[in-house]
Amino acid sequence: MTEKLLRPLRTRPWPERWLTRVLGAGVATAAYVILVHVPSGPVPVSDDGVPGGGGLVLVVVLLLLAGYFGHRDDLAWPLLLVAVPPAVLMYVSFESEQPLEWAFATLVIAAGALVATAVGRRFRPRRDDPADGLLCARRQ
Repeated sequence: MTEKLLRPLRTRPWPERWLTRVLGAGVATAAYVILVHVPSGPVPVSDDGVPGGGGLVLVVVLLLLAGYFGHRDDLAWPLLLVAVPPAVLMYVSFESEQPLEWAFATLVIAAGALVATAVGRRFRPRRDDPADGLLCARRQ
């Protein structure tokens, strides 16, 4: 079962590939809605005077999700699946009143997703290529 969850998506059938991608986008969306999205009204504050720690948990969830998709999929997909849903929900929740804050938060989320994707790609199994990394001179 673990092998199936870590195998590259390009080798999987298209229904499984797209179901995995849709589930990833759904997890990113649900994480933002559950952990960060604050309904209109006063912002809830914890006992120590700091707003809820949902933002830190969201960061961890998004980084793990981006690393997972970086390991399994092509480079652009983690950015689309992990960074775009929270950015769109933030844009809607900010109601275009804070464009600079939205742009900065989107940039931070996208940069974090790309870094986690790059780390996830480093843990991909290498294909066995006998001439990998060797310079071969041809005789003529």
